[in-house]
Amino acid sequence: MSEVKLAAETRSEFGKGAARRIRRENKVPVVLYGHGTEPVHLTLPGHDLLLALRTPNVLISLDIDGKTSELAIPKAVQRDAIKGFLEHVDLLLVKRGEKVTVEIPVHAEGELAPGGNLLEHVLSALPVEAEATHIPEAVTVSVEGLQAGASIHAKDITLPSGVTLAVDEDAVVLQVLQAQVEETEGEAAEEGEEAAEV
Repeated sequence: MSEVKLAAETRSEFGKGAARRIRRENKVPVVLYGHGTEPVHLTLPGHDLLLALRTPNVLISLDIDGKTSELAIPKAVQRDAIKGFLEHVDLLLVKRGEKVTVEIPVHAEGELAPGGNLLEHVLSALPVEAEATHIPEAVTVSVEGLQAGASIHAKDITLPSGVTLAVDEDAVVLQVLQAQVEETEGEAAEEGEEAAEV
């Protein structure tokens, strides 16, 4: 779990005009909330924040106005639909040792059984509960040799120590689908005749 230190500044201006001015300065408007406290409105350096957010569930150590230090994880990220730059970020306040519920990416490795089968990610991210300072970046699941019809459930995934599922253990995470085979003209004609008889 990586921890990134960022210098934050409190902000007192709100609204679209203020947000545009902040973004022109290559900064991002941010709201920090959690633990029953009043939301704190901040600005963070845009490029540094963008790099930090490349890591899912990154732990961000905020140095606020050089006075206070807080830990946070990203909760909601708004990006410009066309250019992709950060428009606004919500950060959730966390404490060391505190458990949080997050979603971690699921990566599949290995080759499916021969036959052109397809792997479907039913859940692309797995909801888990973990200590805020020990959130795994991802989980890797082996799909080596799996046949069509095979499924991997949440309970089948090995999680790091201290991490527990935050989803039904029988939830399907990955499943192997049989590749669609184009039917021949004869089969299509037979199906048409059966349908006509019904």
